[in-house]
Amino acid sequence: IWHHWKKPERKRKNLIRLGVDNGMAYAWSRSRMGGWAIAQSPILGTTITVERLLKRGYIPLAEMYNQMHYSLTTSSNTLFPMV
Repeated sequence: IWHHWKKPERKRKNLIRLGVDNGMAYAWSRSRMGGWAIAQSPILGTTITVERLLKRGYIPLAEMYNQMHYSLTTSSNTLFPMV
């Protein structure tokens, strides 16, 4: 999500929309940290929460794995009969 907001001005506006005050939104939007560092920082941890991601339709990786694992290990699976 952070990389989709490409420009600092768009990042600032979106952070303000998510509830960050103007000063922090300005400072955070001009951060030069990479995507992984931003994801681990309070910048996105306080604004883009798991609840918001679930509400927008994102599926947790663990849930997707469990669904795929269950479908692969059922007895009616003809692709991999040895499993």
